[in-house]
Amino acid sequence: MFKKILIANRGEIALRVIRACHEMGIEAVVAHSEADRDSLPVQLADDSVCIGPGASAKSYLNIPNIISAAMLTGCEAIHPGYGFLSENANFAEICEACNLVFIGPPSTAVTKMGDKVQARQVAIDTGLPVLPGTPILRTVSEAEQYFDHIGFPMILKAVAGGGGRGIRPVQTRAEFTHLFTTAQSEVREAFHDDGIYLERYLPRARHIEIQILCDAHGHGIHLGERNCSLQRRRQKVLEEAPSTVLTPELRAEIGTKAVKTALSIGYRGAGTMEFLLDDQGRYYFMEMNTRLQVEHPITELVTGVDLVRQQILIAAGEPLALQQRDIVIDGHALELRICAEDADHDFRPVTGDVEGYLPPGGPGVRVDSHLYSGYSIPPHYDSLISKLCVWAPTRSQAIERALRALDEYRIDGVTTTIPFFKRLLVYEPYLRGETYTNFLADHAGALGIG
Repeated sequence: MFKKILIANRGEIALRVIRACHEMGIEAVVAHSEADRDSLPVQLADDSVCIGPGASAKSYLNIPNIISAAMLTGCEAIHPGYGFLSENANFAEICEACNLVFIGPPSTAVTKMGDKVQARQVAIDTGLPVLPGTPILRTVSEAEQYFDHIGFPMILKAVAGGGGRGIRPVQTRAEFTHLFTTAQSEVREAFHDDGIYLERYLPRARHIEIQILCDAHGHGIHLGERNCSLQRRRQKVLEEAPSTVLTPELRAEIGTKAVKTALSIGYRGAGTMEFLLDDQGRYYFMEMNTRLQVEHPITELVTGVDLVRQQILIAAGEPLALQQRDIVIDGHALELRICAEDADHDFRPVTGDVEGYLPPGGPGVRVDSHLYSGYSIPPHYDSLISKLCVWAPTRSQAIERALRALDEYRIDGVTTTIPFFKRLLVYEPYLRGETYTNFLADHAGALGIG
């Protein structure tokens, strides 16, 4: 087992990994930016190394500085968390070359699934259904050849990257050229790759994802699904586990195929297969996230499996001790992404000082957050500041528990999405489970989204 791990991330996920390391008797070192010098992860880590200024490009995306930090402090492995370098195949390959264990899949697997078109082909080869799509496109004239095959509406997606960048639904031919060029410009700047592909668009689809674990010995399992259909600007807002729409038979079918697909590329570690589910219950592979997901806590709550601990054990070469028959979905869990955003003004991000902080507690409540009274939210990073997770025996009880926890939650001095969630969790269409990927946009007026 590792003696010391470098955590190349920040915020609540860095704190989450520190806690897993300490429970396993492993020293945790945090690589941090100047802006995060006083952060809670830095305070609770066994050691810390400043890797650059606040801007991500000069710190959390600075591969030479991160590698140097690991070697300087005698770390044997690097945990990338999520975001930043967690799905960067080049970073994984450099770790391997420097005899540092990348706590994640092999660089070859990251490469295959990071290219969305290549990932579609892997899915097809292993029997997963996909929506009609195209190869990589770089000009409008190339795209025009596929209009009849795809049909309108269609959706544009970036080959590289993530976080919702480069995604554009296209309703008509008349708006295609403008949307294609703007999407291409966005991803060229963000990912230095302007490749786009087209896919048939399902405007009322549900977003379902399957959590998997695979070891280095050819064994894999799935841990059920999460419903991630509530989104704004292609970013998830609230997740549930399990979904209300998959039967046990369909869950087993999708999960088994997801594991088969991952093992076919030599996958290792935690990963998530993402699917779209249409009104007829037909599912289609969308992409794979080759990392830990933001919403992993709700899978932990309904299965009792510590996913970060499993990541570390697998990276250390341990075989999975879990069999598929050991995975039992118990109860219902919700994750509410509490962000420093103003939902009344289209979820506009805000910064400021946390003047007072009091998280909720009680049965079935888990809060993953790096906040504390006096913390100053920096302007350089994602607006996520807390994940409020609840578990209860049933969905309705979980919603009731979440509302109680929201009433207790105090984050003073900064505008957050807590008031928005209080409106959402009593909204009848949500309570009936009628969510889909465009739900918040279609119900913006009723939910007070400005």
